[in-house]
Amino acid sequence: MDTNNYVDFFRQTSPYIHAHRGRTFVIALGGAAVNHANFHSTVHDIALLQSLGIRIVLVHGARPQIDSRIALSGLSSQFNGYRRITDSDTMLCVKEAVGSTRMQIESELSMGLPNSPMHGAEVRVIGGNFITAKPVGILNGEDFQYTGEIRRIDAIAIEQQLKDNALVLISPIGFSPTGETFNLNYQEVATQVSIALNAQKLIFVSEARGILKDGTLIRNLSLPEVSALAAESTDLDEKQLLFSAYQACNNGVERVHLVGCAEDGALLSELLTRDGSGTLIMMDYSEVLRSATIEDVGGIINLIAPLEDQQVLVKRSRELLETEISQFMVVVHPEGLLLGCAALYPTADKTAGELACVATHPEFHGQGIAARLLQEIVKEGQKRGLRKLFVLTTQTAHWFLEKGFVEAEVADLPAQTQPLYNYQRNSRIFSKTI
Repeated sequence: MDTNNYVDFFRQTSPYIHAHRGRTFVIALGGAAVNHANFHSTVHDIALLQSLGIRIVLVHGARPQIDSRIALSGLSSQFNGYRRITDSDTMLCVKEAVGSTRMQIESELSMGLPNSPMHGAEVRVIGGNFITAKPVGILNGEDFQYTGEIRRIDAIAIEQQLKDNALVLISPIGFSPTGETFNLNYQEVATQVSIALNAQKLIFVSEARGILKDGTLIRNLSLPEVSALAAESTDLDEKQLLFSAYQACNNGVERVHLVGCAEDGALLSELLTRDGSGTLIMMDYSEVLRSATIEDVGGIINLIAPLEDQQVLVKRSRELLETEISQFMVVVHPEGLLLGCAALYPTADKTAGELACVATHPEFHGQGIAARLLQEIVKEGQKRGLRKLFVLTTQTAHWFLEKGFVEAEVADLPAQTQPLYNYQRNSRIFSKTI
C-alpha cells in the first residue's frame, strides 16, 4: 500500500466525515444490488458509514427475487408501467422473496468475523411496521389488487430507533389498519421515508451507475435538468429513478445520489470524495457565493493556513478570524466544501477598503473562483460607498494587475493605514478605483 496516497485520501475524506456525522441518510438498495457479486462489499460500506456517526435508514427492493419466485411457482409476472399487478398467488411469492431478501441483508449486517471489514462493527438492525399502506385500486380499468401505495409513515418511531443508534431496515411491504398486506415499490418507499424524516440525503444503489448521456456519466443535475431528462427518457427504470429523485429534492431532501452497485467502493467514493462516482441531484446544482458565517471559520483556516506558511498571506489567529468573520465572502461547493474566500476591510474614513485574504482551494485553481470573489467584493464596496480598493501582496502581483489594479506607494494608502504598513514584509501595493 502507498502510505502517502492513503494519508492523502484520508485527509481529503475527513471534511465529508465531519459534515455527515449525525445526519440522516436513506439508502435505497435495489434487488439487483442485493443479487450482485459486490453486495458483500456494499453492505460493509453501509456499516462503515454508520460507524462514522451517520444515521442510516436502509430500504431494500426485491424485484428480481420476486420474479424468480413467481417463475418457480409456474406463474407469470404482470406489469402495468413500472407497477407490478399483485394477485393473491403473486402476493405469496412477494412475501417469500421479500422475507428471504431481508434475512440475507440482516445476516450480512450481523457478520463480525476477525480479519473482515465487519469485525467489531456490531450493527444493530431494527425493523417494524413503520409503513401504513392502502391499495392502489383500479387505474385505467386495471385492478392492481394487492399492489399498494403509502398512506402514512411512522417517522417518530423511525427517529426513535435512529436516536438509539440502530440501523433501520425497511422492506417494500405495507400494512393496512385492517391487517391486509400490500406490495410496495421500494423507490417510492425510500422517497417518502426520506421526505418524512427530512433526510439530508437519499441514495439509490442500483445497477445504473448514474445517469448517462451518450455513454458518459452525468456527474451533477439540477431539478430542471432532471425534469427534462425524465420527459425524454424511454427507459422505465431510469424514468422512475429520475422521478423519485425529483420528488425527494422538490420536497426538502437536500441531495439525491444515484450510485452503481457494480463498482467496488462506489458508495464511499460518492459520499466521501469531491468528484464522487455517480450522479448527484440537487435543487440547484451550483457553487454558492455568500457572506461568511462563524461556522465557516474552520474552513477558512484550512484554506489560508498553507498560504500563511508560504508567507503569501499574513498569519491570522482563529480568534481574529472569528472577530472579523463578517468581513469575509466565501465560495462553497454544493457538497459543503469551502472553495475560496476573500475579505473586505473598510478604512476608518469609509472611502476606501482593503482587499485581503484572497485564497482558493488548491484543487480548484484556474476555475475563476478568486475572480468571482473579487467581483463580489467590488459590488459590496460600491454598496458601502467606497471609491477605491487597495491590496498588499508579496507573490501575486501579476494577478492583480490582470484584474485592473495599478501599482501604488505607501503614500497612496489612506492616512490611517499608512502607519500600519509592515516594511519588513515589504509588500507591493496595488489600488483600483471602483
